[in-house]
Amino acid sequence: MNSEKGITLISLTVYIIVTIIVVAIVAVVSTYFYRNTKTLSNTINPLTEYTRFNSFFSKEVNHSNLKVQEWGENYLVFDNGVQYTYIAENKGIYRDYVKICKDVQKCIFESKIKNGKNVIAVAMKIGTAEERNAEYTLKD
Repeated sequence: MNSEKGITLISLTVYIIVTIIVVAIVAVVSTYFYRNTKTLSNTINPLTEYTRFNSFFSKEVNHSNLKVQEWGENYLVFDNGVQYTYIAENKGIYRDYVKICKDVQKCIFESKIKNGKNVIAVAMKIGTAEERNAEYTLKD
């Protein structure tokens, strides 16, 4: 009697079919994973940009005896010489000459007095996120 060593054509076919099924499942799962990752990064990006602006602007506003020297709808100049500017063509907010936010659709600065304190109101829309309104009270 001859010993039967090796694989048969039927077992080879079964191995190939199982391998194809496993590769197809991995491909489908990875496609969903990368699609969801891209969607998640699109939603987080506006929040990141808003947080970056907020950190720069809050640090500036918390200086003692800081006053608004000049302001318009798209810019704001403090008496220490620092200027924040929104340039619609570039979709960015600049602190002096450095771009601190990108993909900004709208940004309006307003200086006003509220309850006897100087307040800066900022309305901004970044990317596809909702418009955010924030008020920063200047220290005396």
